[in-house]
Amino acid sequence: MRHLGWRLLVIAWLSFLATLTGVGFRGLVNPSITAFMQQRQLYLRAHGHPRARIEYQWVDYRDIAPAMRLAVVSSEDQTFPYNDGFDWLAIEEALRHNRVSRYIRGASTITQQTAKNLYLWAGRSYFRKLLEAYFTVLMNLEWPKQRILEMYLNTAQFDNNVFGVGAAARHLFNKSPARLSADEAALLAAALPAPDRADMDDPSDYLLRRQGWILDQMQQLGSAYLEGIEAGPPHNHKP
Repeated sequence: MRHLGWRLLVIAWLSFLATLTGVGFRGLVNPSITAFMQQRQLYLRAHGHPRARIEYQWVDYRDIAPAMRLAVVSSEDQTFPYNDGFDWLAIEEALRHNRVSRYIRGASTITQQTAKNLYLWAGRSYFRKLLEAYFTVLMNLEWPKQRILEMYLNTAQFDNNVFGVGAAARHLFNKSPARLSADEAALLAAALPAPDRADMDDPSDYLLRRQGWILDQMQQLGSAYLEGIEAGPPHNHKP
């Protein structure tokens, strides 16, 4: 039993070093594909689309319209510039809500969503959430906030098989992501919670209402809201 315990400890230590190194590497090198994209492609091919392809094109942070950066933060995680990878108040409120409601409310930050998109799979199991939390901690320690937001904007699913703001801007608006208007950015951000159910070519009333709410939040936060993370470290400073 003692030898087994040491072996398990060594395996755990080596696994930690491997993921620590892998996350550090990914902080410097852009991905050609993510685990979530691969899962989506396999799903499409298994459901009658054998030639299905994922639309994806990496875009550097400087080539993404400031309105698009602000739109996703306004929509998905307004604590992003200063949180530690988790929004503890939102988690507490979600747990309280989920105890009394059959409609599950999430509380994932942009960092958590990036960890899922990059390394994991869809689902709500406790094991997956544990892995998500683990990668979230590593990413928050090893990457600057600007890199996390850049990775999120490039790996998030915006439409049925469209991933990343580069492909989304060209597929939906026939323009580069640098030229997205505030209205277009807010509409893209409005689809993020459920891109499979959002018809971007013919937006529903709900999607348009959400777009309007995001535009209001963007105006309230202001165009300078992300200046702190774009100026470099320290990246956890609260404005």
